[in-house]
Amino acid sequence: MMQIQFSDKMVTYDTFINDIAARVAAMMSEDRQDKRLYVSQAEAFRMYGRATVERWRRQGKIEPRKTLGKLQYSTSELRELARIKQDYL
Repeated sequence: MMQIQFSDKMVTYDTFINDIAARVAAMMSEDRQDKRLYVSQAEAFRMYGRATVERWRRQGKIEPRKTLGKLQYSTSELRELARIKQDYL
């Protein structure tokens, strides 16, 4: 039986794959439940924090669209950025 060694523990390959599959399935289900394609800038700030959204924008990781003079952000892009571990240094 093949095992994978991590810094804090060792798990079987099957356990590792099953854990990843469960996490991906949960994320996909969460994404499917949110029918909004875009959220307002105010809502994005509430969801992820103003500083975070502004940092992503400054870094060119997300670009809002402007409709009727209001900024909106793609919910899928926001979720994707939120799931990526950020290096703040």
